[in-house]
Amino acid sequence: MAPSGKSLADTDEKILVGAGEQPAWLTLALANRHGLVTGATGTGKTVSLQVMAEGFARAGVPVFASDIKGDLSGISQTGEAKDFLVKRAGELGLTYQPDQFSTVFWDVFGEQGHPVRATVTEMGPLLLARMLDLNDVQEGVLNVAFRVADENGLALIDMKDLRALLDAIIPDTKKGADAEADPLAPIRKAAQSFGNVTRATVGTIQRQLLVLENQGGTKFFGEPALTLTDFMKTDRDGRGMINILVADKLLQNPRLYATFLLWMLSELFEELPEVGDVAKPKLVFFFDEAHLLFNDAPKALMDKIEQVVRLIRSKGVGVYFVTQNPLDVPDRVLGQLGNRVQHALRAFTPRDQKAVAAAADTFRPNPKLDTAKVITELGKGEALVSFLEGNGTPSMVERVLIRPPSARIGPVTAEERKAVIAASPVKGKYDTEIDAESAYELLQQRIAGKAATTEGSSGVLGTIGNLAATIFGTNVKRGQLSTTQVIARNVARQVTDKVVGGIAADLGKQVGGSLGSSIGRSLVRGALGGLLRR
Repeated sequence: MAPSGKSLADTDEKILVGAGEQPAWLTLALANRHGLVTGATGTGKTVSLQVMAEGFARAGVPVFASDIKGDLSGISQTGEAKDFLVKRAGELGLTYQPDQFSTVFWDVFGEQGHPVRATVTEMGPLLLARMLDLNDVQEGVLNVAFRVADENGLALIDMKDLRALLDAIIPDTKKGADAEADPLAPIRKAAQSFGNVTRATVGTIQRQLLVLENQGGTKFFGEPALTLTDFMKTDRDGRGMINILVADKLLQNPRLYATFLLWMLSELFEELPEVGDVAKPKLVFFFDEAHLLFNDAPKALMDKIEQVVRLIRSKGVGVYFVTQNPLDVPDRVLGQLGNRVQHALRAFTPRDQKAVAAAADTFRPNPKLDTAKVITELGKGEALVSFLEGNGTPSMVERVLIRPPSARIGPVTAEERKAVIAASPVKGKYDTEIDAESAYELLQQRIAGKAATTEGSSGVLGTIGNLAATIFGTNVKRGQLSTTQVIARNVARQVTDKVVGGIAADLGKQVGGSLGSSIGRSLVRGALGGLLRR
């Protein structure tokens, strides 16, 4: 029954998620204090996620969410006034109003959405080691490779760049004159200066790269790299855009899925400015199947994850983890999640019973509820809810009915998906892959003994060519780029990318390499090993 005397509708300051004896309001100013949505399979987690995503979008807050089963894609289509939805709305004192929301589909494989790419340099050695399941020794060698690339101006764009670099740091067994004639000798020497790099360890990393390639991971690395501000847009009505990552195929490689989303969080953390406490978030990020992020994560990575989750709220980003069991989230991360939606849990095993007890203990007690008992009795579409209120303290836990979504519940058809992609505000920006000059080409030039520029140019064209070579660093000693030349190369790539789009794929070979998608990026690695953008 709807609570009497209460106005049940979203306001400029809060979102209505559901209602019981009291309405369950999610305060926008506290939404960047993160959250957790848990519950057993089939209890309504995806619907709760959709309800919150719709509320944020109506409030002008962009949303990013991964779609594991395809059910969330229906948010792009107008809902239908089905009997059970109308009935649920009536029970809450609402009038059901069908709606749809501006949506952008993304897909690492580029099949059901816009391609999502990052450069190897942006990913960084820590996250890449996680993706490849490397041990400490192998991760150390990968760090050496990245350091050598950074110091020698070797842009790591895609997998062939990383493979070429790994081949280049393998110690050479040649001696004497043969060793001196090795065009890659300076790189091998630089690698050995950081520690013992063995052929066997590099070979193991190469084999792990092959496994990742066979799983389709090569499609994730390349250019044009994703510009994360494309997630933070509003439509012409001022509503937040809902960005959906198509993840059904991606989830077949759990490490790639988890590492990709963690990379996105770290990039947001590094790129966005500090904003402090804001009236509403700049972006809300829903991380479904969140247990994959923490499974078998080494302590060093867990420390970094905790740091990012703790500090990213000051950038105006709210992170909401969605998983079956609250025990899936480590305590030190769980303590950062202030807004909670708990669907039913089943206590069939000792671990299940422990999970129920743990979930009950995380809520602020309500003397009217036996929280642990209610968790096992909740029906589909019911939840225990506790949101932050006032000065940031959790509200007492309430048993509520989740309001019905306004958009469609369930997946879109292939034709509907194509129509949404065709109308996307980023249509054409990421569709054509760019293969700019990078580590692979530069190392091949060394091996072939070719100069970076054609010698013997004369006349006006020759003068122009020599000037350009000086600016972009193509006439300096191979592998030695100044900071100015690195920045100039990035400027050139950025301009060609934006002005000529797909033609930049050819121009990139002539103009020079790239260290990523940002201008003037400094060679300083951030919290999770990615390249900071300044």
